[in-house]
Amino acid sequence: MKFTKMEGIGNDYIYINNLSQQIKNPGALAKRLSDRHFGIGSDGLILVEPSDQADFKMVMYNSDGSQGKMCGNGIRCFSKFIHDQHLSTSTSLMIETLSGLRNVTLDFKEGRVLGATVDMGIPIIDPLQIPLAINIEPLDYELTLEGRTYRCSFVSMGNPHCVIFADTIDTLDLAHIGPLFENHPLFPESINTEFITVLDRQNITMRVWERGSGETLACGTGACASAYIANTLGKVDHHVTVHLKGGSLSIALDPITRHIRMSGPATTVFTGELEGEYNGAY
Repeated sequence: MKFTKMEGIGNDYIYINNLSQQIKNPGALAKRLSDRHFGIGSDGLILVEPSDQADFKMVMYNSDGSQGKMCGNGIRCFSKFIHDQHLSTSTSLMIETLSGLRNVTLDFKEGRVLGATVDMGIPIIDPLQIPLAINIEPLDYELTLEGRTYRCSFVSMGNPHCVIFADTIDTLDLAHIGPLFENHPLFPESINTEFITVLDRQNITMRVWERGSGETLACGTGACASAYIANTLGKVDHHVTVHLKGGSLSIALDPITRHIRMSGPATTVFTGELEGEYNGAY
């Protein structure tokens, strides 16, 4: 079984062409392969599968084996993988995800795919669709954890996000704080949590704790959620650069259609083959 390791500003996944085979237990495979000591090392596993409503279907699993719905960095790399593996010659792809259809336009330089622009759709702020366990004000809610109160804003970009403004994010103990949010009963499907600092009208810095993966170097849907919340609250303009540990993403919010477009790089790290206990065991 051949695989490709790819990353989008440090958000790394293992990609496998699953069009003509059937992986029996992809969640278990994702957990084994994502281990950075005993496996390949990644934030998760992404499979290319056939779709009856789009060009291809993206099926993703987090590093803990749980299934994810959508990944902004992952879908850019997914589209590059399709082109590089000669699965399609189109420069624009419609991709099916568990969060719905996403249109991706590949970005080329000298014939090589260096990145992509993704129409991430319209943000969802209905509390019960995010989903939150109770019907509350999603843009300004005070949540108390271990005696400290956080002012939170909630939105879904196909997966749920909690955005928190902070004066500084460098010293946050995210390994301790992140699981408190992820596993809070307010979030029936758990939550991705972004701590952000607004630098100016066009720039945001961000750290993220992703459900099922822990702190990652980048999160595309989290960058979109952060830009949307900051814009809705009047803190930034409609075009924002979000700076993450792994790099930067360009986020554009259409004031008329309300769609969000995300642009960023997609990079192949290496390719290989699974052998021994991995090959055919899942």
